[in-house]
Amino acid sequence: MPNITRLALYSVRCIFYALVPLLVLGAAIAVSCVLAFFIMKGVGDVIPFQKMISKSTQLLLILSIFPAMKLLNIDKEQLGFAARPVFLKQLLQGLGLGLLTLLPIFIVLYVLKINVFDATKVWTLGSVLAKLGYTLFLALLISLIEEPLFRGILLTGLRKKMPIALSIVVSAVYYSALHFLDNNVDISAHDVHFFTGFKLLKGAFLNVFNPMMFSSFISLMMVGIFLGIVRTQIKTSLGVCIGCHASWVWQIKMSKILFDTNIWSDYIYLVGSYDAIVGPLVTGWLLLEIIRYFVYQRINKSR
Repeated sequence: MPNITRLALYSVRCIFYALVPLLVLGAAIAVSCVLAFFIMKGVGDVIPFQKMISKSTQLLLILSIFPAMKLLNIDKEQLGFAARPVFLKQLLQGLGLGLLTLLPIFIVLYVLKINVFDATKVWTLGSVLAKLGYTLFLALLISLIEEPLFRGILLTGLRKKMPIALSIVVSAVYYSALHFLDNNVDISAHDVHFFTGFKLLKGAFLNVFNPMMFSSFISLMMVGIFLGIVRTQIKTSLGVCIGCHASWVWQIKMSKILFDTNIWSDYIYLVGSYDAIVGPLVTGWLLLEIIRYFVYQRINKSR
C-alpha cells in the first residue's frame, strides 16, 4: 500500500476516534434533556431547567467512565490512579504545582490593577479561614470530577488510538469546549415541554463558538494541554493533575471573593471574558512553562 494511502487512512482513523467522545457527549446531553423534562414536571422550579440538564450530563459522563474502562480494557492504574499513599502525596504535590503556576498570574493582575481589592468587605481571621476551607473543598470536588474524566478515561482512551501529542490536544479541546457549552436562559416549569432541552442545545453549542470567548477558550485549552502533559510525562500521575486543578480553581474562587475586576484597566485585554482571569496572560504563561519544561528535559538528556 502506498505511503500516502496509508497516511490518509491513519488520518481518517484519528479523526473518527477524535469524534467518538462528541457522540458520547451528545448521547449524554440527549438523555439529560429528557430526564430534566420529567424532573421539572415532577418537582417544578426547584432547580433551574438549564442547570438540571448540565448536572445530569455531568453525572452521566462520570458514570460512563466505568463502562468505558471495561470496553477499552483500562484498569485503575492505566487510568492514572496510584496507590493511596502515593495518590495522597501526589495531591499535595499538585496543590504546590498549582500555586507555583498560577499565583504569579494573580500577582501580575494585582500589580497591573486589573484585580482591585474589595475594600467594602470586612474580614476576620475566622471568616477568611472559613472561605479558604470551603473554596478548597469545592475546588477538590470539581477536580475529582473533571480530571478522571478528561485526563483519565478520555486521554487514556485517545492515547490507545492516536499519537500522544494529538490525544493531549483533542482532550484539551473537549475540556475547554465543555466550559462554554451553556445557554443562560431561564425557563419556568409551565413553559417546559419535551423538546425544550433540545431547542436550548442550539444556543449552547453556538456559545462554544462565541468570538467574545475565543481568548478564554484558547486559555482553557492550554490548561488542558498543560495537565495532559503532566499526566503523560509522569506515570500514574492523575493525583498530581487533580491537586493542580484543585489549586487553580481554589485560587480563582478566592480571587473572586477578595478582588473586583477593574474593567477600565489599560491591561484588561490580558484576561478573557469567561471569568476575567483565564485569557492571553494565562495562555502565554502556561505555554512558557511547557516550553521551559521540555527545554529542561532536553538539556538533561544531552548531559
